[in-house]
Amino acid sequence: MTRLSSAARGVITAVAALLTLIAASATARATPEPKAPKDFVALSTVDPTIIQEMRYFTPHNFVGERIDGYRQPICILTRPAAEALHQAQRQLLRRGYSLKVYDCYRPQRAVDHFVRWAEDLDDETMKGEFYPNVDKTRLFADGYIAAKSGHSRGSTTDLTIVRLPARPTRPYTPGRPLVPCYAPKQQRFPDNSLDMGTGFDCFDPLAHTLDPRIQGQQRANRLLLKNLLEKLGFVNLAEEWWHYTYKPEPYPNTYFDFPVAWKSLPAKR
Repeated sequence: MTRLSSAARGVITAVAALLTLIAASATARATPEPKAPKDFVALSTVDPTIIQEMRYFTPHNFVGERIDGYRQPICILTRPAAEALHQAQRQLLRRGYSLKVYDCYRPQRAVDHFVRWAEDLDDETMKGEFYPNVDKTRLFADGYIAAKSGHSRGSTTDLTIVRLPARPTRPYTPGRPLVPCYAPKQQRFPDNSLDMGTGFDCFDPLAHTLDPRIQGQQRANRLLLKNLLEKLGFVNLAEEWWHYTYKPEPYPNTYFDFPVAWKSLPAKR
């Protein structure tokens, strides 16, 4: 009888533990995803003519896989930043050009993904294109990867200029031979952007906006983007010709983590 009681108590304990685990899992699944504040918008609702090539939704980036938090290939920004890009686009369209965005709001979980990748020194899948001359042990020290990104505050975007009519960009096929991001335009991965001297997300000093080695039409193209956006309130990150932040930022000290998805945005009323 004692053995039976002990066995019964063991079964009851195991069942109780299982029920607790199931309840905890259900609670975790029921936890709602964070949402964007009401003044975040999809760029396409402010200006549908701006081209979007959201790189982190694809494997064509320095990690080599879709980045955490990118549920849909859409550009999300604070409304002031989106409206400023709309003004820039209006000016470019009159000259036969268009903006193209590579990245906009970036959730903190995506930044965390970058950090995990940078700490994995054995993963150099995309080194041949994005950081051929950089030892991966230097990515943090040299400022290419950080635990926080201005993109997560919602007013920073990575972008370029495309001549119209825009030619389609060939899809990236994983496993294809990689070409350094600073190679001549006709050799590196095809992009319908104006020739800016390097590709997007090139971890190399040649990507510094005013690097003196970038001259001629490449420099003129960078300055076209820089001068246009700075007049509208954007500030360039000197180390990246494609990186601009709208000032003043509505959320200068807040790093959001809602997913890049339509359902993260406030419902229209």
